[in-house]
Amino acid sequence: MTAWLHLAQNLRGIDGSRWRDDRAAQLVEFAVALPLLVLFVVGIFDFSNAYTFKQKLTNIARDAARVAAADPTNDLQSPSTSAPASIIDAFQDIDNYLLANNINDCGINLITGPPTGLIWTFAANGNGCPAAGLTIIVNRGYYFSPSLATQPANVNCQPPALSGGPTQTAVIGTCVSIQYAYQWRFGRVASILGSSQTLPPVITATAVAMNEN
Repeated sequence: MTAWLHLAQNLRGIDGSRWRDDRAAQLVEFAVALPLLVLFVVGIFDFSNAYTFKQKLTNIARDAARVAAADPTNDLQSPSTSAPASIIDAFQDIDNYLLANNINDCGINLITGPPTGLIWTFAANGNGCPAAGLTIIVNRGYYFSPSLATQPANVNCQPPALSGGPTQTAVIGTCVSIQYAYQWRFGRVASILGSSQTLPPVITATAVAMNEN
């Protein structure tokens, strides 16, 4: 009788508690949720880093625009392949800021071709920078209507069209644009899950300051 009782208890354990053990289901659920959790965490860090980096570029673009705008404009009368003092000041302000904050300057230097009007462009992708690299644009003859002063400049520092014609009042200023390559981690993690995310290859920042001289 005792032997039959033990056998019955063992069978009840097999049919009951052992089949009710959900530890295996929890492992399956965790395995399914883990990639989504990783994607979520990487996205938070990646987009927050990109936002912080854009803020840094915006700050240095503003500083560089103010530095160049404060310089005299008499060195802009006859533009040549050599950058005038105001352009050099803006360039060095940006480069020094990048190096001081341990940001790769991609080996950029002041060697450049002839400017387009009063627009100087500097670009480089050395020192291990991605293909997009770093591009700096300084326009010392950026003009805009006072009514458009609150609108951000475009990435190429091209002045907007003045709809009011020749009689419209225009403000002459200095525009600085910084375009820096940014390597996203979010896209690579998303591709593992079969999603193809197209994110901008560069982070851009522009700033305009009114010429003081």
